[in-house]
Amino acid sequence: MGTGAHVHCQGKGRKHRCTPLRPETATMLDAWLRERHGRPDDPLFASIRGGKLSRDAIERLLAKYTSIAENKCLSLKRKNVSPHALRHSAAMDLLQHGVDRSVIALWLGHESVETTQIYLHADMKLKEQALSRSPPLGVKPGRYRPDDQLLAFLESL
Repeated sequence: MGTGAHVHCQGKGRKHRCTPLRPETATMLDAWLRERHGRPDDPLFASIRGGKLSRDAIERLLAKYTSIAENKCLSLKRKNVSPHALRHSAAMDLLQHGVDRSVIALWLGHESVETTQIYLHADMKLKEQALSRSPPLGVKPGRYRPDDQLLAFLESL
C-alpha cells in the first residue's frame, strides 16, 4: 500500500492482473483495510463468508449502488453501468493522464496493444486535441455548430 501500491486481480479467463493504484485510492483502501483489520492478502471486499466476491456478487452490488446513486445523479439512469464500463472508464482516465497504451494494455490484460486502440477511437477529447494541432488552412478552429435550418432539416428526416 506504500510506494508502488497495487492490487492483484483475477479476471476473465482466470488471468491474473496487477494494477497500480493512485495515491489517493491507496490511502482510502489502506484506511478500509485498517478499519476491518484486514491483511494485505485478504480479499479487499469480502463475501459474507469472508472469501472472494463472485462476479455475480460484484454485478449485484454495482447495480444496487448505481440505483442508489441515480437518486442524486439522474444522468446515471440513462447509462449502462457495469464492471466492464468501469474498466473502460479507468482505461480512458489513464489514457487522458498520458499513460502509454502499451502500459494500459498490460494493466488491462489485453493480448495485444491493438485491443487497447479501441479506447483511443472512443475518446473525443483526444481526437479534438489531435485535430487542434493541425488546423486546416482558412478554417476557424473549434467545434462545428450547425445552424437552426440544418438542424430542422435533420429533425425532419
